[in-house]
Amino acid sequence: MSGYFTEGHKKLMLFSGRAHPELAEAVAKELGTELTPTVARDFANGEIFVRFEESVRGADCFVMQSHAQPLNKWIMEQLIMIDALKRGSAKRITAILPFYPYARQDKKHRGREPISARLIADLLTAAGADRIVSVDLHTDQIQGFFDGPVDHMHAMPILTDYIKERYPLDNLMVVSPDAGRVKTAEKWANALGDAPLAFVHKTRSIDEANKVVANRVVGDVEGKNCVLLDDMIDTGGTIAGAVGVLKEAGAKSVLIATTHGVFSGPARERLSQCGAEEIITTDTLPQSTEGWDNLTVLSIAPLLAKTIHEIFENGSVTTLFEGQA
Repeated sequence: MSGYFTEGHKKLMLFSGRAHPELAEAVAKELGTELTPTVARDFANGEIFVRFEESVRGADCFVMQSHAQPLNKWIMEQLIMIDALKRGSAKRITAILPFYPYARQDKKHRGREPISARLIADLLTAAGADRIVSVDLHTDQIQGFFDGPVDHMHAMPILTDYIKERYPLDNLMVVSPDAGRVKTAEKWANALGDAPLAFVHKTRSIDEANKVVANRVVGDVEGKNCVLLDDMIDTGGTIAGAVGVLKEAGAKSVLIATTHGVFSGPARERLSQCGAEEIITTDTLPQSTEGWDNLTVLSIAPLLAKTIHEIFENGSVTTLFEGQA
């Protein structure tokens, strides 16, 4: 079977980079199609070569790449794939970035700093992307960095449905890891039966990456089963520290929920030993539960497949998360 399906005169083609092919295959299965056969290899000096083995002329093309380590390599590969589609006369090119790279660099904290999240959007535009799909952007303003349509999807229903199925809601409390996430925490609280809210006051170093100190809890968490949420967890220091602060404040248990499990360096050790009952994440990035005692990985593929289908059909992507965003 070829890597596309047609409806009327339209043709959908799905492509995957090499960073996380398992997710792309799961999305293709949800769509009832297959990935377009692609040749991708590295030259001895690190240059990337890509060629598609079927004609893309006039097709509605969707290029998936999850930006795990080595992140910069996978960014370049996706840009090259988009360029190849543009030069192959694709009708429309949608770049799917389940985890948007450089999302934390969305503004200048001091002089002579880049806004790298904007640079990524500019690079996608220059390569030939007409549209972007991403999941739980670090900040909403990133949508404005791209001149074309941006479909900002939300993993919250996937995560909250899992929690509702497995944990009693009567003693649940939603905790934001900082004051900036309180608005998101409010949506979670509504989804989890109007649960009460708290947040952790923290300070962040502008000189050292991944340097955050959790200070104290704002809100009464004593005796509560706390759901501690964040959009991404990198080295795990912030969240592990927040778990400690919640425990010291009398929390009965702590459940961690995050969309993007980056889990760099010491993250596994920190999160396994921090006292959290369970860490729940999605597969926007490649994940393995090996070596973890408390990690659960939920599939984001159905959400991405529905998004692709709505875009292809010129339907409403908003209906997929209306009332959730």
